[in-house]
Amino acid sequence: MDRRSFLAAGSALAATQLASAQQGGGQVARGAASPASAPPPRKAKMHVGTQHSHQDEVLSVLSSLGVNHICSTDLGKELDESWSVDGLSKLREKVEKHGIQLSMVPLPLPSAAIGKAPMGAVMLGKDPERARQIEMCQQMLRNCAKVGIPAVKYNMSILGVVRLPERSKGQGESTYSTWNYAQAPDKDKLTEAGNVSADEYWERIDYFLSRMAPVAAEVKVRMACHPHDPGMPEPAGYRGVHTVLGSPAGLKKFVSMYENPYHGLNFCQGTVSEMLRDPNKEIHEVIRYFGSRKKIFNVHFRNIRGTFGDFVETLPDAGSVNMIEAIKTYQEVGYEYMLMPDHVPQIPGDKGGAQAFAFTFGYIQALLQMVG
Repeated sequence: MDRRSFLAAGSALAATQLASAQQGGGQVARGAASPASAPPPRKAKMHVGTQHSHQDEVLSVLSSLGVNHICSTDLGKELDESWSVDGLSKLREKVEKHGIQLSMVPLPLPSAAIGKAPMGAVMLGKDPERARQIEMCQQMLRNCAKVGIPAVKYNMSILGVVRLPERSKGQGESTYSTWNYAQAPDKDKLTEAGNVSADEYWERIDYFLSRMAPVAAEVKVRMACHPHDPGMPEPAGYRGVHTVLGSPAGLKKFVSMYENPYHGLNFCQGTVSEMLRDPNKEIHEVIRYFGSRKKIFNVHFRNIRGTFGDFVETLPDAGSVNMIEAIKTYQEVGYEYMLMPDHVPQIPGDKGGAQAFAFTFGYIQALLQMVG
């Protein structure tokens, strides 16, 4: 089947799912998602994207699948040649040679546990190393601006992405990444950060934003922060850490600090869904809150099955959230950047998740055709 036929089939599938949802049948129909009084849809400006490798053989596949916007993989933890104006220019040229736009790069603040974080001093609050690392991040923003790279993504993470060591049985022979707070081991075993109260966490975030947000506004490069994955119950926290960016309220406070048009979110829909008691019903108002304020700079368009503190990560068509209604909500608020696959299930024989990602690219493309 060629790509045109594949996308047409995907669009037909999406329409079938939508009809099923409207009739109250099928897995995607899980309660009312959008009020009848919602404004008429506007033309979709969003597009499929990814955070895959920027190696030539990967870029060739992505461009052939119609994925024409990417966030590169890690460029290194130091302000070295990769982060120089010349190094970033060469990276952009390499990507654009394949007809792909380099829409975002990652700062060296990944979703890693603090003991493995390349710039760990930032979230540990340890000076003078923290100040040095933030100064490097400031220069990275300035260099991106000089090269024409419009956005960066980053994390304010101590715990990293927390999951159970065992995976759950998924669709067919696949397995799903799993979290259940009640079953989690080592709840009281402290990380290298020790006890970190909510107030201490906010102080470290404030220190970072006070120095980075003004630079982002000055050079006009968007900074997209990923939420804490997953949010933890309060007041217990997890391993002594209180995940202040693990709730919609925390994210609202975050975007209000040093507010400017270049300070916003890498809106991981899966992670935000993990924060909610009824994800299918509640996710739309969260999208509307941040989308209407133009604080969503990137979307990890993934699904979960479950609820706060107890979920598995699925393919987009197999979870609790009706992704057809979700994409319509992004369209409603005028979201105009990338929709990315993320955290696909593990499938026997699917090396690196290549086929799972291809499925998800096609699914997103079909939904984009559906909303115009």
